[in-house]
Amino acid sequence: MDLLRSLPLGLYLEQPQTWLHKIDPRVKLAWLMSFLTSYTFANNFWRVLLVVLLILTTVIARIPLRVWRQQMGWLLTLSFFVLAIAAISPDGLGIDYQPRLPANEQILTQQYTSNTTNTVPEQIGKKKEYSYVLFHKGPVRITRYSLDLGVRISTILFTVIYSTNLYLLTTAPEEITSAIESLMQPLRRLKLPVTEITLTLTLSLRFIPLVLEEVQNLIRSVMTRAINWKKLGLKGAVKVWMTVAERLLENLLLRAEQMANAMMVRGFTSPNEHKVQWHDLRLQQRDWFAIAILVLFWGVRLVIGTEV
Repeated sequence: MDLLRSLPLGLYLEQPQTWLHKIDPRVKLAWLMSFLTSYTFANNFWRVLLVVLLILTTVIARIPLRVWRQQMGWLLTLSFFVLAIAAISPDGLGIDYQPRLPANEQILTQQYTSNTTNTVPEQIGKKKEYSYVLFHKGPVRITRYSLDLGVRISTILFTVIYSTNLYLLTTAPEEITSAIESLMQPLRRLKLPVTEITLTLTLSLRFIPLVLEEVQNLIRSVMTRAINWKKLGLKGAVKVWMTVAERLLENLLLRAEQMANAMMVRGFTSPNEHKVQWHDLRLQQRDWFAIAILVLFWGVRLVIGTEV
C-alpha cells in the first residue's frame, strides 16, 4: 500500500484527532463552499488573505507536520511558478503604452501655472506618479495587469486545491456522505433518490483505495519482469500497456462483483429498507461557534473583499 501512503492529496487523517475532526461535517462543508466561492469577484487582497487563512488554520489545528508539509510545499511552489510565469507573460491587451505625462514637462508646468493662478501656491507643480509598466529590463516586462492576473491565478489554484484537501484530511468519507444526505433531505419532496445517491457516493469513496491498490500491484508486476522497452519498440510497449489496462479493468470488475455479493449476502435489498446510520449529526457548541465565525467571515468579505 505504498501508493496510498505516498499519495499527497485526498487522504483521511485518522490519528491524531484535531478540533477540525470534531466539527460537524455540514459546517465544514459550508466553510469549504465559502472558500470556493468567496474569491469570486473579490480583490487580490482577499485572495491572498484566503491563502494565509488556510495556512494558519492548518497550523492552529495542530495537524502533524509530516502530513501537510509535502503537499503544501508542492502547492506553494506550483503557485509561485504560476505567479512568476503569468507576471512576465504578455498581458494580452495588445496596445502601445503611452506615458500620461508629456515628454517636455515645461509645457505641463506652464499650462498648469496659467490655469491655477488663484490656487494655493503649495499645490502648484504637484503630480501623482503612475506607471503601468512596473518592471522592464530586457525581455522581462511586468505590467500591472499581468501581475494582477498572476496573483489571481496562483491564489485561486492554491485555495481550490488545498481547501478541498484540508476538508478531506479532517473528514471521514462516511461523514461526508452523511452530511450530503442531511443537506439533500428537501429534495425528497421532488421524489429524488437521495439515499441511493449517498450510498453510491459512499461506495465510490470506499472503492478508490481498491483501485489504487490494483494499479500498484500491476505496476509492480510489470517492474519485476524486467522488460526491455527498447527492444519492444513503440508498438510492443503499447501492446503491453493495453494488456495491463485490460487486466486492471478485469480486476476492478471482480472487486465490484465481490462487493455486491457481500451486500446481497447480508440481506441488503434497498437503501431505504437497510439504511446504515453512520453518524448522529447534531450541532454542538463548537459547531455554533464555527457558524458564527462563518457569518463574520462573509461580513468581512463584503466589507473589504469586494472588487471595486
